[in-house]
Amino acid sequence: MKDISAKSTAGFAPTRRQMLGFGLAFAGAAALNLVPGFRLMASAQAAVPEAAQKIADHFSAVKSMSGEFVQFGPKGEQTGGKFFLERPGKIRFNYEGASNFRVVSDGQSVAVLNQRLKTTDLYPLSKTPLKLLLDNNIDLSGGRVTGIKQENDLTTIQLADKSVFGSSKITLMFDPSSYELRQWTITDAQGKDTTVMIFNVKQGVNFAADTFKIDYEKTRRQTFKPSQR
Repeated sequence: MKDISAKSTAGFAPTRRQMLGFGLAFAGAAALNLVPGFRLMASAQAAVPEAAQKIADHFSAVKSMSGEFVQFGPKGEQTGGKFFLERPGKIRFNYEGASNFRVVSDGQSVAVLNQRLKTTDLYPLSKTPLKLLLDNNIDLSGGRVTGIKQENDLTTIQLADKSVFGSSKITLMFDPSSYELRQWTITDAQGKDTTVMIFNVKQGVNFAADTFKIDYEKTRRQTFKPSQR
């Protein structure tokens, strides 16, 4: 676990590359990054470990949650803010700092918004590792579980799906007693890790109707400016 008290997250603004590494890792060749003691699953037909299935079922049952997060980039960069999650497919991250970054998924697309620069990057949710995190029921079948590590204070499950997002992976860390999600790491196609830790989490939260709204018309105008036509 990383030490979030080492320095304040206030004033740190994520770069566009860090944002892409966080939620939008795409296909490509990458080395398999595993923590010591990680047990690899031998084949796509391997049975889903019982501990992993129990955790997945419990986490899938949490239909909405909110809290705070700290994000660590590949070089140790720290950013933070608040997050909101609603199944299926919806999540929002409001980043602290002058850049006023937002990451929003409405169940179909993931938008990375830079409020200061007035730019938006749009990606299909189905092509990002976030899809596995946000599904109504977390599906561990078909060889998606590529590794598992069980410790007294942490259960780590690594998921991958080459048919969806290539060589990218998502590693989830849960409390083995409460099955609550503590953090996740997304490893992108270049093998670079971005880790998100969550805390002060509340479950069963109701959100305003526009919490996960993406303004597609505004995104189109930002992408296709008159000078670019």
